[in-house]
Amino acid sequence: MDGLITHETPDVKLPTMIVAFAGWPDAAEAATRAIRYMVRKLPAKKIAEIDPEEFFDFTVVRPQTRVNRRGERIIRWPRNDFYYYPPDETQSGILLYVGTEPNLKWRAFSNIVCEMALKYEVKLVVSLGALLDAVPHTREPRITGRASSKDLTEKVKWLGIQNSGYQGPTGIHTAFLDACDKHGLAHASIWGHCPHYVNTSPNPRVSHALLTKLRSFVDFNVDLQELKLSGEAFDEEVAKAIAKQDDVTSYVTRLEQRYDKAHQLEDDMPSPDDMVRELEEFLKSQRRPPSAQGGG
Repeated sequence: MDGLITHETPDVKLPTMIVAFAGWPDAAEAATRAIRYMVRKLPAKKIAEIDPEEFFDFTVVRPQTRVNRRGERIIRWPRNDFYYYPPDETQSGILLYVGTEPNLKWRAFSNIVCEMALKYEVKLVVSLGALLDAVPHTREPRITGRASSKDLTEKVKWLGIQNSGYQGPTGIHTAFLDACDKHGLAHASIWGHCPHYVNTSPNPRVSHALLTKLRSFVDFNVDLQELKLSGEAFDEEVAKAIAKQDDVTSYVTRLEQRYDKAHQLEDDMPSPDDMVRELEEFLKSQRRPPSAQGGG
């Protein structure tokens, strides 16, 4: 397969594939961290990677220089790795992909990932993503998604994953899921919404929420306690960081009220126009001098 570097070819069927891309579709690294957590906890074994040479502009996504344990200088290129966990008595096998959104040739790149799925007879592809949104960090993370069939859509709704009506600039996810359609691969996409006013990264709380929904959606068994504790520690740090910022505290209170009202009415979140207007007001308040904000 052109562009693919194979390390091992296990003789197994892997009915489920989980995918995440670093970069634009990975706010606070919530999606890629979720899959790397799975890789570590299952544990899963690396079997292949995509050669980055044809798919990345290295002046945009720059390789990193590192010094290894032997004191040798090495180059760390953008990673695009495939892992697998073989089927056992308790769960079906899983193919995992965690990579970096490419700069070039999205369709060719997506085809490589799809061909790996077909090679291991994947029946369902689930992509994880994360975005910044006007949501409070003090409530359960908002999770939205979409699916390729009516049955999968109903299952997504049954799990409490709200349907995403997003329109606008898109990322590699859209190109990849379009390739899945063309290859006849059933797919679902699950997105975690990260508070836009929190600059700390990664966000383990959203990673935990993504894996909690995913664990109910597909067959895998991973202990999420470590990630849950990391999320609780993250919340404490965020609370400390904003405690002395009156404008941010007030803004979070408004987001909480909106969130609670939406859930009480069993309705969706406010319209995108309302959220944009609220976000604009918040950003304007951030640009005012401290005296105009009423702060110290």
